[in-house]
Amino acid sequence: MINLLLCGNKRVFDGALTQLISITNRTNETINCYIFTMDASRLNKDYVCIENEQIEFLDAVVKSKNPTNRVCKVDVTKIYEKEFLDCPNETAYCTPYTLLRLLADLVPDMPEKLLYLDIDMMIAKDISELYNVDISDYEYAAVKEKYGSVFIRPDYINAGMLLLNMKKIKETRLLEKSRQLIKTKKMLFADQDAIFRSTMRKLLLPRKYNEQSKFNRKDTVVCHFCKRLLIFPYPRIENYKQWNVEEVHSVLKCHCFDDDLEEYIRLKKEFKLKEKEVELNG
Repeated sequence: MINLLLCGNKRVFDGALTQLISITNRTNETINCYIFTMDASRLNKDYVCIENEQIEFLDAVVKSKNPTNRVCKVDVTKIYEKEFLDCPNETAYCTPYTLLRLLADLVPDMPEKLLYLDIDMMIAKDISELYNVDISDYEYAAVKEKYGSVFIRPDYINAGMLLLNMKKIKETRLLEKSRQLIKTKKMLFADQDAIFRSTMRKLLLPRKYNEQSKFNRKDTVVCHFCKRLLIFPYPRIENYKQWNVEEVHSVLKCHCFDDDLEEYIRLKKEFKLKEKEVELNG
């Protein structure tokens, strides 16, 4: 069994759908996916929990590939507010939902090994290749951050993919120490900085497990549709996600996931039709 951890609100549905399609289309092993969510509408009206209807649809999609797969919703609102309410990093570079992974040791009955993935990732090969990496002597495995490893420290990580050894993490108090930093010190990259600074022992993996710049490499396992800084023909930042299908094709020139994205478009239409039916009958 492969235990996944995703985090977000109702607006991550497209990312979760595309990502889970790409995983289940290439992986035969059972996928057990937890989605941490919370209501933070006090900060932004759009910061509400992922909807039950969205979870049910995602669960049905993964079960259509393998009946033992599942997607479950974990509402961590109370835990979040106890730990991070009004902390200096609630309005960090990203949304407060990036902080939810730091609560994994406080949620009951979580497995001892977890693969955390940012929502803007697609899986190009069997995810078992990554999940089965031996991290028994490490708190986690990660890939270097493409810019941070140049400008911050050579071993600075990108926390978009974290293969977590929860048993070791509880022993070393990695997440507890990270939360303390989040609560007391304003940091540029918040959760990522907190994890990096609190780490005692990590395993650095090849870039193919979190490819952050090229979208057509043949050895890629995890493709990360994160921000890119481009210099030529003029300096600019690109930030196209996998569900921006037209831009993925026309700008990023990426066609590795065409079958997955066609399935996503079809399933998204199906979900919208179900929503309309509910509204009409409701």
